[in-house]
Amino acid sequence: MQKEKQDLTRGPLVKQILFFSIPLIFSNLLQVLFNMADVAVLGKFAGTMALGAVGSTTTFVTMFTDFLIGLSGGINVLTARHFGAKDKKNIVETVHTSLLLSIGAGFLLLLGGWVFSKGILLLLQTKQELLGGAILYIRIYLLGMPALAVYNFGNAVFSAVGETKRPLYYLSFAGISNVVLNLFFVIVCHMDVAGVAAASVISQYISAFLIVRALAKSREMYALRLKDLHISGKNARVIIQIGVPAGLQNAIFQMANLFIQTGVNSFSATFVAGNAAAMNEDAIVFSVMMAFYTACGSFMGQNYGAGKKERIWKSYLYSLAYAFGSGLILGVSMVFFGTSFLRLFTSDPAVIEAGMYRVTFMGLFFGFSAFMDCTIAASRAIGKSFVPTVIVLLGACVFRIVWIYTIFAYFRTVPSLYLLYIFSWSITACAEIIYFINVYKKHISPRCPN
Repeated sequence: MQKEKQDLTRGPLVKQILFFSIPLIFSNLLQVLFNMADVAVLGKFAGTMALGAVGSTTTFVTMFTDFLIGLSGGINVLTARHFGAKDKKNIVETVHTSLLLSIGAGFLLLLGGWVFSKGILLLLQTKQELLGGAILYIRIYLLGMPALAVYNFGNAVFSAVGETKRPLYYLSFAGISNVVLNLFFVIVCHMDVAGVAAASVISQYISAFLIVRALAKSREMYALRLKDLHISGKNARVIIQIGVPAGLQNAIFQMANLFIQTGVNSFSATFVAGNAAAMNEDAIVFSVMMAFYTACGSFMGQNYGAGKKERIWKSYLYSLAYAFGSGLILGVSMVFFGTSFLRLFTSDPAVIEAGMYRVTFMGLFFGFSAFMDCTIAASRAIGKSFVPTVIVLLGACVFRIVWIYTIFAYFRTVPSLYLLYIFSWSITACAEIIYFINVYKKHISPRCPN
């Protein structure tokens, strides 16, 4: 029988974190494939306008999905904490409360997106020739929000207890389904933008069904049971206190990126399409790095619940090292192989040339974002979410908006647009690290009394 849980409070951390993260890396990459398959199929079989239409929605879609990822972070931390403490009652309550909260969040995003999608796309100054396709894509894609919320819930629970392979298997099947449906809807049915959106939605519901089925069939204490399906006020408050600030941070972070999109949209439609293709590089690299942030939360959460303070600090350091190293290696590799990578999404030389601007600038700096993101994950793993959220909103979000309306507004060049990333990451990382170290020394350090 497949092992369904793993004790993260014992054993060699360097090896454990790596092997724990590998399935998460592939799982995250497969989620990225949902949108990458859309872009690749459209770029190859539907043309530049369809590619640009979907590309114009990327930040908008990410804003919604990242809110759900942030919420699932709260689920992961609380489940890991109770699992580390062997607290069965609270694990049961946390799992069932989390499912209901996730479903509710998914439907709220669906309704909100339908109401405000056109207004947001207009606010982004989306090119008129791309607007119709962008609205159509986003409104169909949003139908999958409840399913995406449920999958992220299940993935958070399994990760919290040390099981990262099952979500990978389920997402693999859903990802293959997505690619097949993309090709069928676009090539056979000639549905273009609507086809790739529908394929993504169907795939999301497949992955949600499989992960809920697995939790329902489990014999472990975190299994889903219909009789236990209710909201625990105490655990709901903790999930909301950790997950909602994280989700709002992610969403507002993307709202700041929407202002960056206005900068992108100030250039030609070809540049918009090239930027859309190159953003797939961001998705790949950040997905790999994000696996180590999840590992950081799971390892720190279990050891926090078990009272093993020394392993809390080491879990942070090793996760940070892995995230930085993977981001640096992948980013630099993309710089050398960027042209070949972009050919996966478009055959237009002008679009490839435009995309290489983003590939080059971002590739050199990806690794440094780990100092910000991993430290935020570490703070939330020990129950500190509000202050890290405020720091990142000021250091990354507000800073980026100010940059767009000052530095970029003055120079109006590609470098002045893309350099804002490394500056915002560096400023925010310094503040986040100072805060985390102070909190750790005061409340968690092994030198402190229990």
